[in-house]
Amino acid sequence: MVRFLHTADWQIGMTRRFLEPEAQSRFTSARADVIRTLGRVAADQGCAFVVVCGDVFESNHLTGQTVRRALEALRSVPVPVYLLPGNHDPLDAASIFRSDLFLAEVPDHVHVLDHPGVHRLADGVELVAAPWTSKHPGRDLVAEAVQALPEGPAPDGVTRVVVGHGGVDDFDPQWRDHATIRTGVLAEALDGGRIHYVALGDRHSRTAVAGRDDIYYAGTPEPTRETEIAPGEVLVVDVDIDAGPGADPGVRYARVQVTPHPVASWSFRVMDRQVDTDADLDALDAELAAVPDKDRAVVFLNLRGTLGVAQHARLEVLRERHRDHLGALVERDQHREVVVVSDQQEWGELGLGGFLGSAVDEIRVDAEQATGEPAPQDEPFVAGRPDDGDSARDALSLLYRLSRSAS
Repeated sequence: MVRFLHTADWQIGMTRRFLEPEAQSRFTSARADVIRTLGRVAADQGCAFVVVCGDVFESNHLTGQTVRRALEALRSVPVPVYLLPGNHDPLDAASIFRSDLFLAEVPDHVHVLDHPGVHRLADGVELVAAPWTSKHPGRDLVAEAVQALPEGPAPDGVTRVVVGHGGVDDFDPQWRDHATIRTGVLAEALDGGRIHYVALGDRHSRTAVAGRDDIYYAGTPEPTRETEIAPGEVLVVDVDIDAGPGADPGVRYARVQVTPHPVASWSFRVMDRQVDTDADLDALDAELAAVPDKDRAVVFLNLRGTLGVAQHARLEVLRERHRDHLGALVERDQHREVVVVSDQQEWGELGLGGFLGSAVDEIRVDAEQATGEPAPQDEPFVAGRPDDGDSARDALSLLYRLSRSAS
């Protein structure tokens, strides 16, 4: 049996626009720190080696500090590591893998899969690599590498692991990209004993391909976006040759077991919530307060509902407080559907006059123009959804908060 660790899409040097500089610094460090974590998993689980299936680096244009920190983290991994160039870090003329810095400082046990085809390891393991040499190869590199293997089953004593990167036709049936990996070619080679496991990168969610247990995306060891499914893991893979009877007695079949191990320190989550009452705001406040490891949590907050001005002012305070604790609190405009109802009684209780009273009246006019309808003097008005209406809503909330604090 061969046991190894399958990972991909480290994207060292990645930046996220929604992170403030201080949070971005911690996010950057985490992408190097997770290398040490997966190294401990490899040691604890008795893995013989690690394969990184593409996009080790975010791009080929990173600072020397970023590359050196990644190499220093790799130095701590106690087993051989095999890096596959992907679409983010292809093996082109500007490749990090060919830079003087990388070549001078890469640890001896770290190897780049720098040519397509077979790379022989110890104990009869063969890695069948399909490195990217450009961002747009225009052909199925993985199928090419598999089809270049000798005909027939793998020889006795040989375990073949394909190391590839890119999308598969199982998820992209329209073949929008000529580099799409043909699942049928892989399935045929696996069923014939020509190869024994396909380790893929590019998809950031842990995914079994075509319902099989021998073709997998490992996902990214640190999450990168809120839409990912089962990110933040690495896979420990066991390939056991001749584990059971097969249809062809001349073929050495493999039983494959894939076990995910969580390694991430960051988390991404989406909260879709309706806020219409004070009780709704209480529940939202409590839910945000319960988020674990807040400084490494990114929350995408999608709110809808109708609030009074006082309630909206409270919501703004709630947002600000939790935003200071979290790695990021992200509210995208297309998901911002909170309507603010201005109740004359709320303003009347504040007894505003002079400049503030005039300001409230002027903002009411702006809100009327945004909705296209005049607000009756004896009924509440609703701020419109266009930008002017959003601005009026926010201004009313701010004025209410300032007035409350001054009273």
